[in-house]
Amino acid sequence: MESEDALTALAALGQPTRLEAFRLLVAHEPEGLAAGDLAQALAVPANTLSAHLNVLSHAGLVRGERRGRSIVYRAAFERVTGLVLYLLKDCCGGRADLCRPLMAELNPCVSD
Repeated sequence: MESEDALTALAALGQPTRLEAFRLLVAHEPEGLAAGDLAQALAVPANTLSAHLNVLSHAGLVRGERRGRSIVYRAAFERVTGLVLYLLKDCCGGRADLCRPLMAELNPCVSD
């Protein structure tokens, strides 16, 4: 990931409604959420949410897929992975003891 891509993604997440929308989509993986359900959960008008989803989509953080009369949105995990790796690539100067707490927090995500 390039710096400009990271800045675009971070700027998209730097607004409260967009951040909450993104977190809800992450929580509803792999099914995703219909735009209307997302608007209702966030208590925002559909047209306002549409603008926020547009910003998140432009940043590559979400994808929409038409299912019947609805558009279902999902988090784009490959983009999120790229962003996290960009931010943490040189984490702690190679000192595993400093990275261990972060890895412990992430471990529930990767355990079967």
